[in-house]
Amino acid sequence: MPAYIVSEVSEVLDSALMEDYRRLSQAAIEQYGGRYIIRGGAWEAIEGHWAPERIVMVEFPTADQARAWYRSPEYAKALEISRVALKRKIILVEGVLAKTAHPRT
Repeated sequence: MPAYIVSEVSEVLDSALMEDYRRLSQAAIEQYGGRYIIRGGAWEAIEGHWAPERIVMVEFPTADQARAWYRSPEYAKALEISRVALKRKIILVEGVLAKTAHPRT
């Protein structure tokens, strides 16, 4: 079952370090079977109060692979950089398997 890492970036503190983080994290994400779904595109608050600077969503084949990526030595340097380059919140969300056909009602 797919799983998603969702990151809400509220502030970029250092743009140069942010670029280093992005480069390092992308390589580690790919190594652990992840792929970007959303990477800082335009957004619109439809309901409730949202004020992120950017949203990032990465899909992994499983929650275990997402956890392995986050805890991996390949991601460690990027994680260290992220702690000084940006303010963010991250969640892991398990997905659902999509059905191929919709039942008629």
